[in-house]
This record gives sequence, C-alpha cells and structure tokens, in this order.
Amino acid sequence: MVSIKGGRKRLVTGAVAAAAAGVALAAFALSGTASGATGTAKAADTSRQARPTIVLEHGAFADGSSWNGVISRLHADGYPVVAAANPLRGPASDAAALRTVLDHVKGPKILVGHSYGGNVISEAATGDPDVKALVYVAAFLPAPGESALELTGKYPGSTLPDALDPVTYQQADGSTGTDLYIQQDKFRHQFAADVPAEDAALMAAEQRPIAQAALEEKATSAAWKTTPSWDIVTTKDLNIPAAVQRFMAARAHAHTTEVAASHSVAVSHPRLVAGVIEQAARATVR
Repeated sequence: MVSIKGGRKRLVTGAVAAAAAGVALAAFALSGTASGATGTAKAADTSRQARPTIVLEHGAFADGSSWNGVISRLHADGYPVVAAANPLRGPASDAAALRTVLDHVKGPKILVGHSYGGNVISEAATGDPDVKALVYVAAFLPAPGESALELTGKYPGSTLPDALDPVTYQQADGSTGTDLYIQQDKFRHQFAADVPAEDAALMAAEQRPIAQAALEEKATSAAWKTTPSWDIVTTKDLNIPAAVQRFMAARAHAHTTEVAASHSVAVSHPRLVAGVIEQAARATVR
C-alpha cells in the first residue's frame, strides 16, 4: 500500500496595526490592498480556485449518483467536481464523449474512473497534458489490445456472468445489440454487498445497462503508461476479482490502496475514495 501525505499551506499577507484586534482586524483583512490582491476571504477563494477539477466517470450498472458521497467530501475540501455521464456504449465512443467534458473544463484535472469507467479514462486522457493524474476505483486498467471481458476472466473469482440480465434490442441500422443489466434480486450481493439494503435496492432500480459489445471492445491506448496513477483495489469484489485488480495496478506502477469492500466502494467507503483522489491531486498539482 502506498499513501502520500500532504498538508495545506495558507499565506496571509498585509500589514496589521499593532493596536488592531477583533472586528477591526477582520475588516482590514477583508479590505486587502488597493489592487485587491490580498485579504483572508480572497486568499481562501484563490486557494479554492487553484485546486484541480475532479472529473468522475462512472462504470456499468451505475450512474453519476454513485459518486454522491465522494462529491460531498470533495466539495467540503474545496475541490470543483464534474460527474460525467458515461454512455456505456464502447470505450472509443465513450472516451470521445468524455473528452468533450475534459475540453470544456479548463485548467488541471484529476480523472477518476470506476469499473468500466477505467477503460474510458485510460483512453480519454491519452495525450491530454491537463490531466495530471488518473485514479482507478475498483476499475479496469487495460493495455492496448485488451478488453474488459478478457481482463475479468484473467483470474478466477468473478460471479458476474450468472447475475446478468441480457436484453436484446434493434439498432438504427437494423442489426441487433445486447444490453446487460444485473438482475435486481441479485444486485446487492453481486455489486453492493456492503451497502445498506435500502440503498442497494435504489441502485438496482436505477442501474444503467452497458452494451455487451463495450465489454468486448479492445483498448487502443493506455494513459496510465505516461500519467501518474492511483488505484483502489477492492478485495471483496465479485465483479472484478482482486487478483485481476492487483495485476493491473502493479503493471501500471500505480499508488495502490486496498480495502475490504464490494465493487461499490465509492458508495460504501466515500471518505476513503475521496481521500485517495485528494492524495493524487496534492501529489501532482502544485
């Protein structure tokens, strides 16, 4: 396990008269200089603005609400956050959609992916100098030529195939495709065993399907080869076995944190996930 610890530094400028105190001191600090470059309130705003934007990409069988607990903690610590909507159609097209979000958000960014979202961020961040770090949360870190389906079966332990509910649909060109859901009565055990039952039931009802073709599509690039990476490995995961997660994290030389959690670690352990994201931000954005 690797952890990086950092602290916050606060710079207070301005001259304070020796006799000033209480309300007088607060008023002086807020007034700043004639140029408006100083002051306690302005310094806090500047510190907040200087933080990188955290861009979150959810995975299969989930949506942006799966990040709610993480977002609230990041907001409390002053980080701007965008939870992107993942179409779940295929790594290449989903990465193109995510890049439109990255292009819209100016300045340095930390890109975070859960599960299949790891496939997407690995491609979307390739060649983007504004993405300062990648954070993988119970996620895939594919190398070019690998698919999520292939990696899932690299080591035993996934029980996902028996929990799936496939739905065939007709595409615009007349061909057929298959969307994959998790059977609702199996959802909590498979996906969110450490999440309260009532919350897991909501997640099951709200789940978004992934195209089967998306899990079979091979990666074409791997941003983790050049961008500093962090990885949260979930040792109680029934979707992506811990052995698979460890293999990918080691290959990527990622800063790794292990936790005894289900695949829905962002829901069950939001403080830990937010903490790792902030570690990545402090280590890579100065």
